[in-house]
Amino acid sequence: MKKEIHTDQAPKAIGPYSQAYQAGPLLFTSGQIPLTSEGEIIAGDVIKQTHQVFNNLQAVLEAGGAGLNDVVKVTIFITNLNNFANINEVYASYFGNHRPARSFVEVSRLPKDVEVEIEAIAFIEEKKVFSI
Repeated sequence: MKKEIHTDQAPKAIGPYSQAYQAGPLLFTSGQIPLTSEGEIIAGDVIKQTHQVFNNLQAVLEAGGAGLNDVVKVTIFITNLNNFANINEVYASYFGNHRPARSFVEVSRLPKDVEVEIEAIAFIEEKKVFSI
């Protein structure tokens, strides 16, 4: 059982992919960048960019019947590892005491030349899993 997830509360995919995909009880989000649902890039401050990424991530998770507390794995891509502490502080403010598994990876470049991109995998409770 699988299902494509879409919401107008997050930016549209900028390529041939889905915002998220549900496969059984797992919800896989595509990487979210600091792009508003209207298509505006949040440039400059990595803290503001990371907040926008989390706004997008929350919207996509919600569309799939999940929330941040359902996330079991996060992958963070950044273009400058010197921003680790700032991004980590924003990350902690969204997850609180919830501690999903996480990878934090420095890359040479991200789409639209943003500084941060985050993807997540969430586990959806059985009662929320769609049926065919």
